[in-house]
Amino acid sequence: MVDIPQTYKAAVYDQPGTISTKVVDLEVPEPGAGEVLINLTHSGVCHSDLGVMTNTWSILPLPTPPGQVGGHEGVGKIVKLGAGTEASNLKIGDRVGIKWVSGVCGTCHPCQVGSDGSCFNQKVSGYYTPGTFQQYTLGPANYVTPIPEGLDSAEAAPLLCAGVTVYSALKRSRARPGQWVVISGAGGGLGHMAVQLASRGMGLRVIGIDHGSKEGIVKDSGAEHFIDITQFPKDDKGAALTEYVQSLTDGVGAHAAIVCTAANAAYAQALPLLRFQGVLVCVGIPEHEPQAIATAHPSAMIGKQISITGSAVGSRVEAVETMEFAARGILKAHYRVEKMEALTEVFKEMSEGRVQGRVVLDLSG
Repeated sequence: MVDIPQTYKAAVYDQPGTISTKVVDLEVPEPGAGEVLINLTHSGVCHSDLGVMTNTWSILPLPTPPGQVGGHEGVGKIVKLGAGTEASNLKIGDRVGIKWVSGVCGTCHPCQVGSDGSCFNQKVSGYYTPGTFQQYTLGPANYVTPIPEGLDSAEAAPLLCAGVTVYSALKRSRARPGQWVVISGAGGGLGHMAVQLASRGMGLRVIGIDHGSKEGIVKDSGAEHFIDITQFPKDDKGAALTEYVQSLTDGVGAHAAIVCTAANAAYAQALPLLRFQGVLVCVGIPEHEPQAIATAHPSAMIGKQISITGSAVGSRVEAVETMEFAARGILKAHYRVEKMEALTEVFKEMSEGRVQGRVVLDLSG
């Protein structure tokens, strides 16, 4: 028998709309039918959590309630099984992960075609569903992600959102081995993993774009070229950046561009970087009022036969495949570990764009 306490610690959004978290004590829940109780040991901190906490994501239908437990990159061990979980083959002691989409209906069109990460009836971890900034949580037995033996829990946590998201995005880019892909926001939590998967896992040639301070992490992740975006003028409509990328890609531009950053300007810059029949993959979700992509002119789209596609978090199958990349040593998150009490300061650092790679919370105490 596993010793389960009556209460545990959790970090909640105590003043949604602002950057503020508070560590509180909560009662350990009982797993219902089809659920497992997980003792979480680690949780990644994602830019999406910042948007949820501060109510700056216009795509969300309701404001975040006070007391919401945030987080959606949690790893821990199963300590209790609910009724009806036998078919899952899960057992007490198994390490599993909780993703952004913590549960799906299994019956809507996206679920039926294998795109369960876009389930129309999804439950979102950390938004009206208790998230992973806590020591205990419930998860659907049919949707938690198994963590491979030998993969450290702190390393696995960021893969549950950032890793699987960019893996799915790269697949949607239709880029083939040897082709060029531009990754915008290449030094961030999603971006540095996209660079690794593209260059080391999928055989793509990578051009990473980010602030100059992140050149090291981008190059170390496998980018063939790095572009310091601060060295290009903002008032020439991206002409200088486009010309430079073309000079690196046989004069014709990249086959695909993945925008991992949550900046409208990055989308406007990315589209002209593409060659004929290039693909722009939208990943990062800008905050505040939505804006159209400024350079998506019909004439340019028609003349170059450009495609624009969106890519949400990946499916349960892609989550498993992402873990396999990590277990093989192809994908490794660049992260630092902080305690739960440091979460507010982490979010402040994130809001100022100073986080390199990822931050992982140690939830042990």
